[in-house]
Amino acid sequence: MAALPRAAALPSRLFPSARLNASRCRCIHSSPVKAAVAHPATAHGPPPKAPAPSSEFKKHPTPPENPESAQPAAERANLTKPTTSGLRKRFWKDVHVQGMPEEYQVLLDKRPVRTPTKEVLSIPPTKPHLAHAIALEWDVMTTAQQAIKTHLIPLTSLSARAADIVREDAEGLTTTREQIIKTAMRYLETDTLLCWEPERETGPTHLLEKQETGEPIESLREIQMRVAKEIMGFLSTKVWPGLEIKPILDSESIMPVSQPRGTQDSIRTWISELSPHDLAALERGILASKSLLIAVRLLVEWSENFRAVQRVERKFGIEEAAEASNLEVKWQTDMWGEVEDTHDVDWEDLKRQLGSVVVLVSGERR
Repeated sequence: MAALPRAAALPSRLFPSARLNASRCRCIHSSPVKAAVAHPATAHGPPPKAPAPSSEFKKHPTPPENPESAQPAAERANLTKPTTSGLRKRFWKDVHVQGMPEEYQVLLDKRPVRTPTKEVLSIPPTKPHLAHAIALEWDVMTTAQQAIKTHLIPLTSLSARAADIVREDAEGLTTTREQIIKTAMRYLETDTLLCWEPERETGPTHLLEKQETGEPIESLREIQMRVAKEIMGFLSTKVWPGLEIKPILDSESIMPVSQPRGTQDSIRTWISELSPHDLAALERGILASKSLLIAVRLLVEWSENFRAVQRVERKFGIEEAAEASNLEVKWQTDMWGEVEDTHDVDWEDLKRQLGSVVVLVSGERR
């Protein structure tokens, strides 16, 4: 029999109801303990079906031999219901580029593509490749809803940003320009190209070796310094002659160091004088690479407005810009391997954004 509570051992004159409640009390641990039983997996039948792509990405679906048997009754019922949103279907059949003396336009049947501000999207006459690339973005769409997803229309959204700057320049406004300049100067204070790993006190003996060949692996700091000095050397001679650019982190400090006042003023003035398309491309390059210097180097290397400083053989393209902005991640993945569907996806997305910069600023001679 379980032990009575402490109150039951006291005189009944103090607790008249103690004797009555004593028979109802049990310790909470008096229940028998039962071990868990692991039942074997007895599921039978075929494995689950493979995931199928969303219907919005099926441009020309192949009809089954027997539609009634291929689709469940619930799905067949949904197909008969009227569409509640016009964005779920493509309202245009053909996409083509219309050339004019002063601009290009991308037409959806007979309607031109417009910017978010309802203005007709006009492409400069020196950029026919840009117009055809935008037309391709709209031609591969299967629903109008895809047009509101910026990752599916990188060139359209970037050209619309440039068109907004063109419109503000014509109206004498500087709202967008000032916003981009402020963003660019803020990124200069923490430019990823100038954030180098601190020096190690152990010297060259800390270098790791490749498992396959046994060759020493270049340290992260050495890689960062080599890539940064090459880019800064190009900028300080071709773009900003004589301009002093310092590393943000000192070798023995974790606090960022500001650039000289003269450097900041010169860079701010240079950005404010860019053309609308170059300015919009610079903004996307900065946001993608997290570096003002990498974005400027890519812009100058490919823009039609900087042919005077461009070399015959370009040595800084999408791959080089992506690697320069991703040095630490690449060094880590080379050492320890990459995470599937994470590092590789980020890498391709970075190249997609930097590629849109190159396409926007390039142009043909008139």
